[in-house]
Amino acid sequence: MRMHLAHLGFLIWLVSLNSSGYGAEDGIRLRERFPEGYQYHVNCRVELTGSLTLPPDKEKAPSKRLPVQGHSILDYDERLLSVNKAGVVDKSLRLYRQVDFRRTIGDRPQEATIRPEVRRLVILRLNQVEVPFSPDGPLLWGEIDLVRTDVFTPALIGLLPDTAVKPGDQWKAANFAIQELTDMERIDEEQVQCRLEQVGLHQNRRQARVNFSGSVRGINEDGPNRQQLDGFLYFDLEANYISYLSLKGISILLDKDDKEVGRVEGQFVLTRQINPRSPELSDDVLRRLKLEPTEENTRLLYDNPDLGLRFLYPRRWKVMGVRGRQVAVDDANGNGLLLTVETAPRVPTGAQYLQESKDWLEQQKAKILAVEPPRRLAADKGELEHFGLDVQLPTQKVLMDYYVIRQALGGATVAARLLASDSLDAKKDVETIARSVTILRAVRNEENPKR
Repeated sequence: MRMHLAHLGFLIWLVSLNSSGYGAEDGIRLRERFPEGYQYHVNCRVELTGSLTLPPDKEKAPSKRLPVQGHSILDYDERLLSVNKAGVVDKSLRLYRQVDFRRTIGDRPQEATIRPEVRRLVILRLNQVEVPFSPDGPLLWGEIDLVRTDVFTPALIGLLPDTAVKPGDQWKAANFAIQELTDMERIDEEQVQCRLEQVGLHQNRRQARVNFSGSVRGINEDGPNRQQLDGFLYFDLEANYISYLSLKGISILLDKDDKEVGRVEGQFVLTRQINPRSPELSDDVLRRLKLEPTEENTRLLYDNPDLGLRFLYPRRWKVMGVRGRQVAVDDANGNGLLLTVETAPRVPTGAQYLQESKDWLEQQKAKILAVEPPRRLAADKGELEHFGLDVQLPTQKVLMDYYVIRQALGGATVAARLLASDSLDAKKDVETIARSVTILRAVRNEENPKR
């Protein structure tokens, strides 16, 4: 009787294998599909430890080696919004439940997160890069950078085989999946092999375990880089999705002569559950949101508590640096502006700022071709004045565009240098920045930098 029962149990086990796509001859197919509306929950945890070598301050000074430690936690729900004809996800809506990045280099701690008010993000997938915006408000550049370096889980299907496989079968990992795991901007050499290790029960579900390991060489945001990878994943055969991934990696930073200048070891763990049906991502909620990128909802927020300054700027512009009470912002075409925070008593009138600007330009041997006189503009907060100058420099003709901002707690001036060939679009951008300026607190009454 026991033998019959055991035989019956064995037959049931075989049927369950076949119903999951596993057969003695055909093997199993590990495929996860990503249709529009598909939802899943993701939890990622990272632990880092290692060291970086700083170049010597002087020619004969020894190099300085700094310890590195860090950890991060990401927890979010995601719903797919758009899939292209090739079946590749190109847009999703993501709701972060937890975002916690902490790192220490030497004795300097670093922390990063995404503000609670903008943790619902539309993720555009462009050329292996995640480009987010929030329908709930503007993002900081640092928040965009956090999302950019996160693992986009649909890309992990590149670790799965294209054909049916049996335990022991091997295949090469797709380049795009390795690029996603390593955050490489460019891969020059890559040899990562995958192997179906076993099929069985894991956490009371039928799952296939896939091991992967190998090396990668290329360029990331830190420069030349070589990485060693050793990991595995579980594929849920009952629901057909990647449910778990664990990766141990060693990242070796290289100098221009291909010598090691730093080494960081890390452990990355990702867990997923499908179809959580988050109420914040429901059909009713989606109907009330603007899910397409626009000029307005893709603007970035600059927020500097030390200066008491906040403003919005288009993504084609970049904050280049801060010096004293001055913030420099440039775009990719060669246009640039300088924003100077002023104490309330020192905010000039438009006429005063015009004369000051003309005097400075004449000192630079520039020729003023035309003057757009100061005029007051309607403003949502405080007062706003504008004027402009067409200027011939020794090598080119430019438009100098100026704003004076006056608010209850202080003010600011904006001086923009715009190329004549690009002045119309750039001028609109400068006005957007000037109109968005908010002075959050009164600055100390100290000597102002030159405008």
